[in-house]
Amino acid sequence: MVGNVPVGGDAPITVQTMTNTPTEDAVATIDQIRRCEEAGADIIRVSCPTEEASAAFGKITKAARVPIVADIHFHYKRALEAADAGAACLRINPGNIGSSQRVAEVVRAAKANGCAIRIGVNAGSLEKDLLEKYGEPCPEALIESALDHIKLLQDHDFHEYKVAVKASDVFLAVAAYHGLAEAVDCPLHLGITEAGGLIGGTVKSSIGIGSLLWAGIGDTIRVSLSAEPEQEVKVGFEILKALGLRTRGVRIVSCPSCSRQGFDVIRTVEALEKRLEHIKTPMSLSVLGCVVNGPGEARETDIGLTGGGAGKHMVYLSGVTDHHVQSDDMLDHIVALIEKKAAAIEVGEATAFDPHAAKEAAE
Repeated sequence: MVGNVPVGGDAPITVQTMTNTPTEDAVATIDQIRRCEEAGADIIRVSCPTEEASAAFGKITKAARVPIVADIHFHYKRALEAADAGAACLRINPGNIGSSQRVAEVVRAAKANGCAIRIGVNAGSLEKDLLEKYGEPCPEALIESALDHIKLLQDHDFHEYKVAVKASDVFLAVAAYHGLAEAVDCPLHLGITEAGGLIGGTVKSSIGIGSLLWAGIGDTIRVSLSAEPEQEVKVGFEILKALGLRTRGVRIVSCPSCSRQGFDVIRTVEALEKRLEHIKTPMSLSVLGCVVNGPGEARETDIGLTGGGAGKHMVYLSGVTDHHVQSDDMLDHIVALIEKKAAAIEVGEATAFDPHAAKEAAE
């Protein structure tokens, strides 16, 4: 358990991110956490590198609506302070904080405050002895580091932990996670670290995290992007939605557009994505520019739109052709239909949803 969020076993795969505001600035950090919560983050990590950060951390955990993980690297006192200040989990490598006595103190603080611990092995910060042994970061080195840290916790009778073996190289990270999954039976935190910017990092993360999840490996994920944290959350959910592991919000099926399009598909999808961000209820929407693939895709989605001639487009409700809409009214109309259906589902009226009443309301 990370706070009130289960991780591992049959629990849903959770989506995490990390704040990038100075933790000492509690107001800015809480504001950023709010945006991540709205995007759907299940767990949020906050760095605690200084005493001032630890002092602000208590205000942050009290204000947050989701469990907060304290990111600790070298100073064990920061871990003790964070545990006392309401951290749901400590991200720490036990071997980096010094003596067995210090590890024991951190474990006692974690137990006393109901904290989990996340062991965070990273190819960029492997122990010197492992680099000397293996010559370079490799799957075997990452796995050995993880097992060493696990043993430190187990020696102190602590078992509420999850483990990550991250690397910026997709092949290295994936191989390490496969090896670790064979070696241990505990929750695994997945990530391709330092993946890059929004587009490049999304691609790398989708390949790495997606292939591991497809293989049945992983219990919680963090997409590491040089982008705002809420973007990491959105990409994380898109990965899970693509694999059928989580459903949240509107899944849009849309064509790449071509000269046959009856409306500007690209601009329409961009506008719909933005205007439907507030919808949390799972549902599907197809937006196709012409009638080549449009009818087939629309039959498989809750609401569908296919382009027609003379600015007149077909709207599908529950897979059935229903009515036409003009270009000028198209965006507002589709948004209204989605909002109406979401409201019906949220109050438990999904089976009673009347598409024709929704159409009239939208009009």
